[in-house]
Amino acid sequence: MKDLNDIRVFLNVAELGSFAAAARVLSMTAPSVTRAISALEERLGVQLFVRTTRQVSLTSAGAVYAARMRPLLQAFDDAAEEVREQEAAVSGHIRLNAPLSLGQQVLPDVLSGFRAENPAVSLSITLTDSFVDIVTAPYDLAIRISGPPDDKSTIWRKLCPIRRVLVASPGYLAANGAPQNPDDLQSASCLAFDAEAVSENWELTNAGRRRRVRAGSVLAGNNGELLARLAENGEGVALLPYFIVETALAEGRLVQVLDDWTPSELWLTLYYPPYERLPMRIARFSDFFEAYVTRVRLL
Repeated sequence: MKDLNDIRVFLNVAELGSFAAAARVLSMTAPSVTRAISALEERLGVQLFVRTTRQVSLTSAGAVYAARMRPLLQAFDDAAEEVREQEAAVSGHIRLNAPLSLGQQVLPDVLSGFRAENPAVSLSITLTDSFVDIVTAPYDLAIRISGPPDDKSTIWRKLCPIRRVLVASPGYLAANGAPQNPDDLQSASCLAFDAEAVSENWELTNAGRRRRVRAGSVLAGNNGELLARLAENGEGVALLPYFIVETALAEGRLVQVLDDWTPSELWLTLYYPPYERLPMRIARFSDFFEAYVTRVRLL
């Protein structure tokens, strides 16, 4: 099994291009990773990596070895997973990525409930509002709020549409007047929710009528909680998922505006690397998460 563990370490270093990054993913120390690679190179009698102060890259022999070992190790893991499934045992580790606001407001109860039913599964969660490349990033599963996917190399699972609302503070509306239609919205008063914190286009429809509003000429951010607080401070109008502003609306800190105009649709989506077969722990978490958001209807 030591050879197998060293091969697993080797493939992680090859994928991540870093001994330190592989150590973090594998919950090992950096010296342990170095020793594992050195031991593997000694047994094989070849150098697998070229090490410099700035990067780690595969030698030609290392590239051949990685190409041959990667499918073999995957087959080994799949066989072990199938045996565990036959005994109804769900175990292993899940590396999960999710948006910041969703992770803070929704995931704690999801994770606690899932762990109660599946105590042999461990999880590591990274929260970011940036769109991650699930093929190259070290994640088993990502949760996203987005439009229709255009990446054909990944597996997508649409769960439910995300309700979004236009909101502003009572103070802002008192000072500027409540907009009666999208034409009343000025770009300078619209807060953009954009991954690069640059700008955002709002597509609004009402009974066949369509309007497009440019947001973010003055204020833009890549986090919904930030924009909600800015809207509460009277900085303007924001278009945000309902679950982010639900409490502020209930407490009167924010007011919904133009509620007869519908924003373009976003979906809550799970997406995965291109698995040939979804691991049981990932499938079990996916089913649990979908059942939770459907039952609680926070979104």
